Amino acid sequence: MPLVAGAKLGPYEIRNLIGAGGMGEVYRARDPRLGRDVAIKVLLEVFAKDAERMARFEREAQLLAALNHPNIATLLGLEESDKSGALVMELVEGPTLADRLAAGPIPLDEALPIARQIAEALEYAHEKSIVHRDLKPANVKLTREGVVKVLDFGLAKALGDDPGEAGSANSPTLSLAATRAGMILGTAAYMAPEQAKGKPVDRRADIWAFGVVLFEMLTGRRLYSGETAAETLAAVMMKEPALDPLPAETPQAIRKLLRRCVEKDRKRRLQSIGEARIAIEEELATPARDAAVVAASPPPRPKRALAWMALVAAVATVAALALAVAYFRRTPAEARAVSLALPPPEKASFGPIAVSPDGRRVAFTATQAGRTQLWVRPLDSTAAQALPGTEDASYPFWSPDSRFLGFFAQGKVKKIEASGGPPRTLADAPAGRGGTWSRDGVIIFAPAPGAGLSRLAASGVEAKPLTTLDPSRLENSHRWPVFLPDGRHYLCYVRSPLREHRGIYVFGLDSKKGIRLLGDESNVAYVEMPSGPGYLLFIREAALLAQPFDAKQLQLAGEPFSVAERVGYEASFSWGAFSASNNGVLVYDPIGPSLSDQLTWFDREGKRLGAVGSPVGVHYQPWLSPDEKSVAIEQFDLQLTFDIWLIDLSRGAPSRFTFDPANDQYPVWSPDGSRIAFASSRNGLLNLYLKVATGAGQEELLQKSAIAQAPEDWSRDGRWLAYWERHPETSVDLWVLPLSGDRKPVPFLRTKANEHGGRFSPDGKWMAYHSDETGSQEVYVQPFPASGGRWQVSKDGGGYPKWRRDGKELFYLAADKKIVAVDVETGSTFQVGVPRPLFETRISVPYAHFAVTGDGRRFLVPTPVAGAQSTPATVVLNWTAGIKR
Repeated sequence: MPLVAGAKLGPYEIRNLIGAGGMGEVYRARDPRLGRDVAIKVLLEVFAKDAERMARFEREAQLLAALNHPNIATLLGLEESDKSGALVMELVEGPTLADRLAAGPIPLDEALPIARQIAEALEYAHEKSIVHRDLKPANVKLTREGVVKVLDFGLAKALGDDPGEAGSANSPTLSLAATRAGMILGTAAYMAPEQAKGKPVDRRADIWAFGVVLFEMLTGRRLYSGETAAETLAAVMMKEPALDPLPAETPQAIRKLLRRCVEKDRKRRLQSIGEARIAIEEELATPARDAAVVAASPPPRPKRALAWMALVAAVATVAALALAVAYFRRTPAEARAVSLALPPPEKASFGPIAVSPDGRRVAFTATQAGRTQLWVRPLDSTAAQALPGTEDASYPFWSPDSRFLGFFAQGKVKKIEASGGPPRTLADAPAGRGGTWSRDGVIIFAPAPGAGLSRLAASGVEAKPLTTLDPSRLENSHRWPVFLPDGRHYLCYVRSPLREHRGIYVFGLDSKKGIRLLGDESNVAYVEMPSGPGYLLFIREAALLAQPFDAKQLQLAGEPFSVAERVGYEASFSWGAFSASNNGVLVYDPIGPSLSDQLTWFDREGKRLGAVGSPVGVHYQPWLSPDEKSVAIEQFDLQLTFDIWLIDLSRGAPSRFTFDPANDQYPVWSPDGSRIAFASSRNGLLNLYLKVATGAGQEELLQKSAIAQAPEDWSRDGRWLAYWERHPETSVDLWVLPLSGDRKPVPFLRTKANEHGGRFSPDGKWMAYHSDETGSQEVYVQPFPASGGRWQVSKDGGGYPKWRRDGKELFYLAADKKIVAVDVETGSTFQVGVPRPLFETRISVPYAHFAVTGDGRRFLVPTPVAGAQSTPATVVLNWTAGIKR
């Protein structure tokens, strides 16, 4: 019996029926716990009454629930009703591909992006050893934003069993064989021949169905059809596919791809759907297609109009940008450099900037109303587009075809189409420091400040370490990688407190040791030239320099020369605000965002109460002493390393606490205020150290490890030190170190997610921390020692929790950089109230976080001293004009 509006299925409230299929009926329902709508597929009773089939289905559903991809509708859970089982799924709004095809064939330029996204979904699932088995237009949704969502992954395998009736070529999922060993699963018109014969299937059955769906998109007709399912199946098994109906304008590469997808002999069929994705991406990026688009654009303006535009450009930024249109639509008679102003979005400040390889668009991060996002601006347009889903983005980098952007956010490295769409997470990157993307589909990125580089495939295959820090050189960071044209070598900046070892290096993908090219403390760009050596661009003494460089011989080829003066530079990050394309487009920020900050006191309403210390430098990790008379802080010094400083709060006088040339970070006071635990890289990676708070005596090595670790908190009874550990297999984990006895460390949380920010409750019975296990960072509380049970404290993102001294309130930093308070009860059980935002901070990066007094009334926050509005960036077209070569 159909469910009625208002009926309950578990915790879900049914809204209305939205569809029906061969497996059951689909309803829109409301999830009151998370405040969202979901799709609930109530299975037919024939499935639910078969205990063996349902048991197999539940086992399969556990695998399907692990699929997490922007082009796959997520399976959220299982529910049981009186007579049947139900699937709880992501609700995807929009028509199906079948609905779209009802209006006729789809133009090539619309069909190929759809097919590419279907291929990405299948590629991801196949990498997880999951085969769809029932790919068809009715199982593909098209959202209003142009995002494709593939539905019902693997459900045919999960539910298929005994024979059932089928009366049309587009019948429900079929199961027509007489034995389980030879089940026929799928829909007749889209079945692979081996599937139609009841033979075992693998991912090549999905490749066949993909080809059939792509053919139908381009032609508006099915590759195989019949009056009954039996006739259709017979045609699939007996007839060769006829591709003659393809439109005349179908590219040869797509014709070849289709022929390989619908090869009856699966040994000769395309073996990997990833090959189909690559073929489509290459076709979408071919110059012939770009030329066709340009040819369809309006003709060049007459000379009088161009002269008028040039006159207006002298007095208006908008008209100056219009010159970029002319630059990209015609070849100037005389090569000369043209400078334009690129203002940030209204009431926003610029972050890192990256120009696309084709020189047509600029990507940048910008903070507007306290919200940082990734933006893209075509240089022949006056408007920039914010990309939804890129909150807290940093350090964007382009794919070589200028279609995708890589970026860092929420402790991950991600990619997104530059035209918009859902971002896709590629790998963990707790605090990314740059990435680069080769023509061979390889991404190199710096996952964190104190680490080497990592490598992964752009398709999202598991990241692997690429470089390791050399302790003999006291290297403490490899960052800002840039591929050279051969795709086998790359540049990066190597940081070390030893001047003779830090600088710009060139590495090979197959080599562990790099060659030092320059001693400059900067990121670097490489610009390829049509003939002769190319150029390295880097910062030296606030100026942007160009250094001739032979990328084939991997050697400097001349003397550097100045390209621009007073370019934005952040010494604490060794990063300059510039980017360049290979066709002569240079973008730089003349000022750059300043990360200098001032430690500032605020009350609960966000009112400024006063400042602490100097407004010069970058301050992270403030930690109040137990008597609240001093604050320990890590500060970036002139030697480009972190050191710990103590500031007397009554006098505002700072004193340096650590002096080693390596990085000293993460200060944590002992509960009696006599000692400070911290992390230091003096032995290569960050390890745990201890020092008397007066500064007297030598540091004590608490624990040495082959992987990076740093302290988080010290329990009130003095018995335990909580610390994080960055493991190559389990990301960032939480551990506790007993400070007496054998000092054998004990894991508190060790999962594939990143657990960080651990804080003991005042009574020592609970641990607050943040984790990104759900895809977004949230604050949780668990018993200590770990004994089961967990409570989510934050809502819509949060991290870096702090307890009030009496344990009745928790504070954390929300995703929108507001400090939030939550009432809690820590008796025999844990109880949590509703989060209450207190005030918005201007913390430059969440890692800086904040300190709070024991009574919860005052907050010490690192606050940027720069203004909220940055000046325009500079765009230089044909910047190499006039260079004497």
